[in-house]
Amino acid sequence: MGLFSSKPAVPTASHLRRERRALLMLHDERLRELGGLTLEMYRHDHFNETLIVERCAELVAVEARTSEITALLQGARGLRRHGGAICACGAPLLMGARFCPSCGRSLMEDPASE
Repeated sequence: MGLFSSKPAVPTASHLRRERRALLMLHDERLRELGGLTLEMYRHDHFNETLIVERCAELVAVEARTSEITALLQGARGLRRHGGAICACGAPLLMGARFCPSCGRSLMEDPASE
């Protein structure tokens, strides 16, 4: 693959599993820190709502990426079993998906075009 190729590198299943494992460990660590932070705020009677909201947003973002990776891995397993569909961009499509998880292209057939 050339240095200036137009297609981004597609992560392998092992790369996705490693990323998911690291994200799960990060999630557990951040969740413990959030609990400790909340406890210290309670002890010192100084509650900083903005800080709590920021930390919760970080956790939600980690959970969203973990769910996305899990769906990709499950979709890849389904593709191997069922010889599943591939989007025009080359990304594997999940069963029941209405949009491509990679490029966002609509997968619903337009009845007016038939």
